Amino acid sequence: MTATTTRPADAPPPDLRLPKRRGVELSLLVCAVLISVYGYIDVGLTKNNAVPPDAARYGAGLGVLALLAHLAVRLRAPYADPLLLPIAVLLNGIGLVFIYRLDLDTPGEVAAPAQLIWSTVGVGLFIAAVVLLRDHRVLQRYAYLSVAAALVLMIVPILFPAVNGAKIWIRIGGLSFQPGEFAKILLAVFFAAYLAANRNALAYTGRRIWRLQLPTGRVLGPIVAIWLLSVVVLVLERDLGTSLLFFGLFVIMLYVATGRTGWIAVGLLLAGAGAFAVGSLEPHVNSRVTDWLDPFASIQAGQGPGQLAQSLFAFAAGGMLGEGLGLGHSVLIGFAAKSDFILATAGEELGLVGLTAIFLLYGLLVARGYRAGLALRDPFGRLLAVGLASIIALQVFVIAGGVMGLIPLTGMAMPFLAQGGSSVVTNWIIVALLITVSDSARAPHPEAPEPGAFTPLPDREPALDLDLDLDLDLDLEDER
Repeated sequence: MTATTTRPADAPPPDLRLPKRRGVELSLLVCAVLISVYGYIDVGLTKNNAVPPDAARYGAGLGVLALLAHLAVRLRAPYADPLLLPIAVLLNGIGLVFIYRLDLDTPGEVAAPAQLIWSTVGVGLFIAAVVLLRDHRVLQRYAYLSVAAALVLMIVPILFPAVNGAKIWIRIGGLSFQPGEFAKILLAVFFAAYLAANRNALAYTGRRIWRLQLPTGRVLGPIVAIWLLSVVVLVLERDLGTSLLFFGLFVIMLYVATGRTGWIAVGLLLAGAGAFAVGSLEPHVNSRVTDWLDPFASIQAGQGPGQLAQSLFAFAAGGMLGEGLGLGHSVLIGFAAKSDFILATAGEELGLVGLTAIFLLYGLLVARGYRAGLALRDPFGRLLAVGLASIIALQVFVIAGGVMGLIPLTGMAMPFLAQGGSSVVTNWIIVALLITVSDSARAPHPEAPEPGAFTPLPDREPALDLDLDLDLDLDLEDER
């Protein structure tokens, strides 16, 4: 008789432990820092025939920031996605290289040192968020506080004078920042919390009009009111780029929460109608629409090329492989060459190949954010991850489309690449939240929480009206 080992029938199955992959993250971070330092040295050799004297300091500073961020992730979010942090470091490093390259052609307007300081602040807030936010579900408790803070941040710039036609800046002495950048995260938190708590009511209750199920005003009214108020404020500030971003974020998260494709059609129709009305009535926006329809009109009128025309010339000059770092002439675009139009520098000096690589980095960053959301069990986490990743996706689309002449210019900053302290800090916070969410998605779930640990929220909604089940059954019968 052979001895056999048996496991009790009531014993729980062993936990499926995914690899942490922190070593992979560290290796990718080293590659990201080396690529950035190589670009920095290449610009110096091209422009001055010498290695920049502060190349070692630049490399050491970027490396230390990356290492500190990695240690924070290793200690507090060991199961986080290993690609998110290296992609952010690489994009931030490439942005610093492009800004430094443009600084060499504009010695009176040096921006790279300030951008490095803002990047340091962003990494510091990234570390603080990863270390202090142990569970992303804590944010769900502060949904209405988040939306109140977001509205305040969007209203305050109206009291300050306009800069380049838009009232989106707060200037105090020599310091300036854009509060609307931080409002994006706060609104994403509010939308995720509200839609998670009411997603069944939004999807299955209300009145059916043609093939669209319209929820009751009691459920949809509060979130639409908050969105409309934020858009009205942004229109008064003439910040149509952020307004378009908020609208797209609202529609995407509403679609993800309900699964109703009709919301996408409604969103596109409303966005088109709103853009037409604002473009026809607002002079600042109308001038951008006119330039978009005929970017070479100023050349034909003998006034020289405008910003959009210069941007298109830069992309055309880049060709397939580009002219090389430091050999382009995108500085001719003017005052927005380091911010709105920095993508033209990438297109001219890196060519279509380099530009495609940058877009692939953005696409991979967004895809990993979506993947983290899909792997989560709680509705709030899923919606939050999708919302944060969608913010980056919408920004890239709106900015790249404007610079390339696909849509009118909006005046936003390319994530991580463009000059702008508020933008780079906000994007680092977004990456920190995505890392926290991905750690929750990949970490093993113990059967019983540890003493004093945060109690997971149930994966079901608060009790709704008793008519909800009846309405759901009726809807299913109609579909049959």
